Amino acid sequence: MSSTLPLLHQEFVERVRSSVENDRRLTALLAGGSYIHGGFDQHSDLDFVIVVKDENYEEVMASRHEFAEGLGDLLAAFTGEHVGEPRLLICLHGPPLLHVDLKFVLQSSLDRLVERPAVLFARNLGVIESLLDEAAIEWPNAPPDWFEQRAWIWLHYGATKLARGELFEAMGMLGFFREQVLGPMLHRRSGRPQRGVRRIEALDEASAGRLAGTVPDFDRHSVRDAYLVAVDTYLDLRADDPPRQATKHMPDAIREYLSLDS
Repeated sequence: MSSTLPLLHQEFVERVRSSVENDRRLTALLAGGSYIHGGFDQHSDLDFVIVVKDENYEEVMASRHEFAEGLGDLLAAFTGEHVGEPRLLICLHGPPLLHVDLKFVLQSSLDRLVERPAVLFARNLGVIESLLDEAAIEWPNAPPDWFEQRAWIWLHYGATKLARGELFEAMGMLGFFREQVLGPMLHRRSGRPQRGVRRIEALDEASAGRLAGTVPDFDRHSVRDAYLVAVDTYLDLRADDPPRQATKHMPDAIREYLSLDS
């Protein structure tokens, strides 16, 4: 894959590989994301997993920012607690601008993965490859009950913002609902991992068009109509793999609530 990377990305990959190789606290460099899935272009991020020796882990975690600075041209960086991944350092390098994720893990953490990464460097390639071969690799897809337990609460929450005239809040909640519910369920319908709204435009035109119906104009009636489309779209997608128990009074209750704003 690396031979097909844009020059900017290829040069940065080599920079990270050299830094890991020259740091004896680190034992391997892995790459995930678009690097392994395809569709890599000049707009893609670089997603790295850096394997750290057990005895050096606390030290490396405390000096992650310095490691990123050592790669050159670091503009900003912050850790990934907001996505439930405190081991992650999210970086912006440049110019030219490049988004880079650096996740620092112990070798023992390679037993459960969401994807099979590419090995860019390893001090003991056989050990790393063996660990990856034996790892449980599973994308964290949400089950039907997860969607059902959340969908109506989130839709109602957004509808309350609309009822107050807080259009930006209501529109923001629609974006959240697309990311957390409708996008993953559209991916589920197409047999893909539930990756939010990632590359959702690559699905069939009808599915993408229906999702676009949940993107309103800055207008109270347009926002209300988008919520009604979101309700209908959720029900349609829910039928693919129904939850064990549907929420009582839905969708009638939420439609009635939305009608109060008409």
